[in-house]
Amino acid sequence: MRIGQLARKTGVKSETIRFYEREGILAAPPRTRANYRDYGPAEEARLNFIRRARDLGFSMARIRELLDLSDDADRSCAGIDALARSHLGEVERKIASLEALRTELGRMIAACEQDTVGDCRIIDALAGTTEP
Repeated sequence: MRIGQLARKTGVKSETIRFYEREGILAAPPRTRANYRDYGPAEEARLNFIRRARDLGFSMARIRELLDLSDDADRSCAGIDALARSHLGEVERKIASLEALRTELGRMIAACEQDTVGDCRIIDALAGTTEP
């Protein structure tokens, strides 16, 4: 299949597919006699893997590691498990940071008396002149 068809089937833009090829995480497919890229089921499966990993927030470096580990079906999955656990830790840290951000914004909003901008506690808190 051509790149446009692969893009439609996987939900990944054509330019992104070319980027993945340049980055070496998706092998360049053979070319047709008319010099079009000719993708098959293996490239589609690998692209779906990459897209799903990106959807889960894995970095390109981590995806490269996951792909390298997954290329050997007889290998222990301990390395993959370690990468997933590490990523989960990062996600949990981000969630904690977002929860702290939510709490702080909630305090700022609760302190706002909705009078004039000159008396606005949110502006004061952002400027660092008062605590919310």
